[in-house]
Amino acid sequence: MIVRSQQQSASKTQLNGRCILVTGGAGFVGSALCRFLVLERGYRVINVDKLTYAGNLSSLDAISTSPNYRFERCDIADKTTISALLRKEGVDSVIHLAAETHVDRSIASPAAFVETNIVGTFQLLETVLDYWRGLGETSRKLFRFHHVSTDEVFGDVPYDHEGFTSVTHYRPSSPYSASKAASEHLSNAWHRTYGLPVIVSNSSNNYGPFQMPDKLVPLTILNAIQERRIPIYGTGANVRDWLYIEDHVRALDLVLRHGQIGHSYQIGARGIRTNLEVVESICRILDDLRPRPHGRSHHELIEFVPDRPGHDRRYAIDPRKAESELAWTPKETFETGLAKTIDWYLEHPDWWRPLLESGFALPLRTA
Repeated sequence: MIVRSQQQSASKTQLNGRCILVTGGAGFVGSALCRFLVLERGYRVINVDKLTYAGNLSSLDAISTSPNYRFERCDIADKTTISALLRKEGVDSVIHLAAETHVDRSIASPAAFVETNIVGTFQLLETVLDYWRGLGETSRKLFRFHHVSTDEVFGDVPYDHEGFTSVTHYRPSSPYSASKAASEHLSNAWHRTYGLPVIVSNSSNNYGPFQMPDKLVPLTILNAIQERRIPIYGTGANVRDWLYIEDHVRALDLVLRHGQIGHSYQIGARGIRTNLEVVESICRILDDLRPRPHGRSHHELIEFVPDRPGHDRRYAIDPRKAESELAWTPKETFETGLAKTIDWYLEHPDWWRPLLESGFALPLRTA
């Protein structure tokens, strides 16, 4: 009887378009993905989020009343609720983004990262595996579990190395990256051992509208326009590959639809910049758009602070597999994406100001 009910739900899903459960859909990447899947792809989306400090439902206002969208406040480790959602909604894919993500917070309080990123992923995999096994043959073949990860699991990449690929060894440096590497290993093991149709993607540093103000780009923007110091670790020489958020969510959709089961895809825009170059670029743009009093530059607000423990020197993604197999390339350059991001924060204090006024803790330092 359970199998028949699930088959009926799955048939309904195929008639109406895909039904995707997104974990962590109130976060930065998750909310952008939910908006894209509903507004651009026309899919039904079930957003599951525990609403920690990094979750913000106002980022989903554009789809909150859509009949194709449902939000459920829920921990991914809550097997009863997740299982009921999968069955009731006839979910045909899961995109797993729910995670603790801030490196500094992982250094200060690693237990939450182990609990959510490792134990939570394990519980979710167990729930999804049970659901997948109960589907009819056709629905099982269509089903996908897409685990969304980070380039930080690979650790430092040498300056003479082009970038991370699907065969790069894992060398995580922080509790955050170690917990994400562990969740990747679990996902891949559930594919190899139990046959769950898993695909993994690793992206470089994301930036764009709706990003919480404890990350480098929004922190720099908001500190600058509020005449606060702009902190940079060490000398600011750490190198990252910067990816505009809308380019990333387009890639996630392509990975889900066209990626090969059991494979991983590295998503990067070749937007290599040092942290100092990123901050200086923001300051130059703000000097034009929002000049400081008396002709002073926003550069004067930059403050170098002691480096954090285990700070990786360089990340770089080699995206050729995604480009060749998925026909994906970023639409935004670093310059165009950054300009759009700054414009958005200047035009939407209604989104970020309540966060700051409610006591959202901005870090004294940033990566």
